[in-house]
Amino acid sequence: MGGVPQGSRDGGNPLRQLSLDQLRRRTSHKWREYPDDVLPLFVAEMDVPLAEPVARAITAAVALGDTGYVVGEAFPRALAEFARTRWGWDELAVDRTVLMPDVMHGVVEAVRLVTGPGDAVVVNCPVYPPFYTFVAHAGRRILEAPLGADLRLDLDRLRDVFRQARAGGRAAAYLLCSPHNPTGTLHTADELAAVAELAGRYGVRVVADEIHAPVVARDARFVPYLSVPGTEDGLSLMSASKGWNLAALRGALALAGPAAAADLARVPFEVSESTSHLGVIAQTAAYRDGGPWLDALLSGLDDNRRLLAELLAEHLPAIRYRPGQATYLAWLDCRALGLGDDPAAVFLDRGRVALNPGPTFGTGGAGHVRLNLATAPEIVTEAVRRMAAAVT
Repeated sequence: MGGVPQGSRDGGNPLRQLSLDQLRRRTSHKWREYPDDVLPLFVAEMDVPLAEPVARAITAAVALGDTGYVVGEAFPRALAEFARTRWGWDELAVDRTVLMPDVMHGVVEAVRLVTGPGDAVVVNCPVYPPFYTFVAHAGRRILEAPLGADLRLDLDRLRDVFRQARAGGRAAAYLLCSPHNPTGTLHTADELAAVAELAGRYGVRVVADEIHAPVVARDARFVPYLSVPGTEDGLSLMSASKGWNLAALRGALALAGPAAAADLARVPFEVSESTSHLGVIAQTAAYRDGGPWLDALLSGLDDNRRLLAELLAEHLPAIRYRPGQATYLAWLDCRALGLGDDPAAVFLDRGRVALNPGPTFGTGGAGHVRLNLATAPEIVTEAVRRMAAAVT
């Protein structure tokens, strides 16, 4: 395949260290969903080797037979130190954290803690598709508060939907995606404080999915929801899963503000007990020792965002792309191409590039696709070439 890396070994950029042949030997979802003639840029897996500190930690555990049940506070303590050094947040209370098997299981547990069956959960669409399926599985109903035209939180619309959610005095939750998936929007401290004020005014409990928190542009800083004023009754879910590509080494933490500690204490024992010990070892190593590897990744992602913008401007100028400050995902507005509600189907069929279909992200997703930038720049280049050929 022309233009695709066949053996790059750029030691500074994790995105350039694996060849396409090596990647195709993987057995994960990204590399087994489609035939080999398809470039997979859909599911949120990164084309990187495992960070060396993580590899050492889990290899040592396996060699020792350290594969029992999880225990201890090493994971939350490592996250607390990471939060202090990376985000300037030194108020992460280890005693207000609970282990979770992964972030989405944690989201479901948090929603169950603060709402009852049939209550509303507000989301900002277009948004991560499992929000819809997991919330429905939990027996709650989704209310959409669409993002604004600038792909940022629309606080006026959020206020109106909060009112609707609380109609009749029912409990309600707001599932905040921070940073936002799929747009890559990084919420500001002022925006989060405004969210907290609205939630407090209308009695809506906030559950923040902050799984992409480590993945921000090098000139930006993530703001934890629980670090802003008015979030005392908030809940948050964090994990190293996205920052260090650890989906197979599951683990997450639920964090509570001071007024939500009693809620977190009601998490069933079997939920925390189901967290993987090896996953916790990997997560701890990532937060504690994976900073240099993460920095190299973030620089590579910054380069890929710029590259994608340049390639689209040259080859597919009808596609609108606003590079986000966070995540490794690109949200592409393809409506001007006239490909219908699901351009991803056209790019797959005609171009052999697999992208996420926009309609699965809820209202506002039609005519869009999500592209995973966490790959070699040569693969990004080849993908855009194929996409352009698919519409000519």
